[in-house]
Amino acid sequence: YFFANNEYVLMNYAPGTANDKVLFGPHLIATGFSSLKGTAFAEPGIDCAFGSHHKDQAFIFSKNLCAQINYAPHSANDRIIKGPMTITAMFPFFKGTVFENGVDAAFESTKDYEAYLFKDNQYALINYDYDSHLISTRLINRGFPSLKNTIFESGIDAAFALHKTDEAYLFKGDYYARINFAPGTTNDYITGGIKKILPYWPTLCSVFPRKNSG
Repeated sequence: YFFANNEYVLMNYAPGTANDKVLFGPHLIATGFSSLKGTAFAEPGIDCAFGSHHKDQAFIFSKNLCAQINYAPHSANDRIIKGPMTITAMFPFFKGTVFENGVDAAFESTKDYEAYLFKDNQYALINYDYDSHLISTRLINRGFPSLKNTIFESGIDAAFALHKTDEAYLFKGDYYARINFAPGTTNDYITGGIKKILPYWPTLCSVFPRKNSG
């Protein structure tokens, strides 16, 4: 799922190729996720999200708010499990940090119930299970040496984990990178270099940016 303001698309992202395609959308978030209608996640929209190791669940963020949802893929049975609530109500360990007012990007780790959250030039590694806790916070260029001296060390606009071991896509401005994030180590590396979103994501570029009410 790709989100932009109050709209989303469901895509086959075809890793390693330029064969990405839209499966569904663009549609209003409130239309595709009825449980989010009337919440900040429908208007102004979702800033970022990460998938959960709990089946069909995700954590979504909008400004200083977040929620845990069951997104019920390919059905209209989505529901809110927890929230909407402030980020610090969901994750009290973020109180007094840059993350309490919003999250720029996030992706789930391959380690059970762990996720990476990014804000400005920092990231947090958290455990989001029932006994959620903060594992660490660091500067991006300290925790991910492969991103040092790249556009990503000052911040990440969007990200998502691949369905391939220890890999994620990172986006910033007109650029993206595919990274092996090497959980638990600093052996991360970029596969194929940092590239322009065009021409490698032709379908995505045909959909966004869009004029909408978000």
